[in-house]
Amino acid sequence: MVAHKVVITDNIFPNLEMERRRLSAVGAELIEADPQADMLTQVKDADVIINVYYKITADLIENLEKCRLIIRNGIGFDTIDVATASKKGIMVANVPTYCQDEVATHTATLILACSRKITYLNHKVKAGSWDYKLAEPINAPRVSTVGLVGFGRIAQTVRAKIKCFGFRVISFDPYVSQEQADKHDITMVDMDTLIRESDYISIHCPLTDATRHSFNYETFKQMKPTAFLINTSRGAVVKEKELVRALEEGLIAGAALDVLETDGIDLNNPLCHMDNVIITPHAAWYSEQSIIQRREDTMESVIRVLRGGEPVSFINKDALKG
Repeated sequence: MVAHKVVITDNIFPNLEMERRRLSAVGAELIEADPQADMLTQVKDADVIINVYYKITADLIENLEKCRLIIRNGIGFDTIDVATASKKGIMVANVPTYCQDEVATHTATLILACSRKITYLNHKVKAGSWDYKLAEPINAPRVSTVGLVGFGRIAQTVRAKIKCFGFRVISFDPYVSQEQADKHDITMVDMDTLIRESDYISIHCPLTDATRHSFNYETFKQMKPTAFLINTSRGAVVKEKELVRALEEGLIAGAALDVLETDGIDLNNPLCHMDNVIITPHAAWYSEQSIIQRREDTMESVIRVLRGGEPVSFINKDALKG
């Protein structure tokens, strides 16, 4: 007899055999929902809901009958209405550690690519121009500053990776004190200082009401005209149309983006036609190893809750316990 129902609203993996096997061991059945069909009918009596990109809205949550946990199979949880889940007494969780090294490596690679103008020079050579002067100016890391917006696990790993190249690294994070940052040998600054002093600004904050479009035309006007913006976090932290405007006007030197405001690419997007912009397809999280960890860590939290415990990363714990 199946004791628990677990529904996954949308799936990016080739199969769910590992998840079915682990859930079966605790008397749970995994149901793969059809995102195009009525979702409420499919999740109404679920004990646990797992989502990736499908938005778990307030209306959906309010009609759940016995759900104990909604877990984002990923790091960001802006696809879940956490406030409504908290009011309903439902735990919300995510998987914050599965691709820490992958995202940090991708970020460090983009910073280095911008620093050495690798893709720009590659394009010029393939177009027939063999002239390093086209990339002027290129400054050495030892005279360059990287500013990390947010200083969580991934940003801390980025700092460790790029420090060895000689970059000066600073960070802004309203939730991290200088005393905490001292353990990582990094100086915390206010946001204005970071924007003003950084040659490379790398975004590592979650998407919230406070951070949405926090990088906009006014922000770009304050950056160095030789500075680059790197985003491997959430696309909507950057107001994309105003980034395009800033690049067209030469307010900043370029950008390297793993995420856009809309997941996917429109070839009419002006960013696709700029030599000083690098775009990767939301790939920073990916490695064969990170896929396995992502799936295993999600199941670990689900099984803990089904056994009467708490998820590993319990986002709304204070709201439920308060």
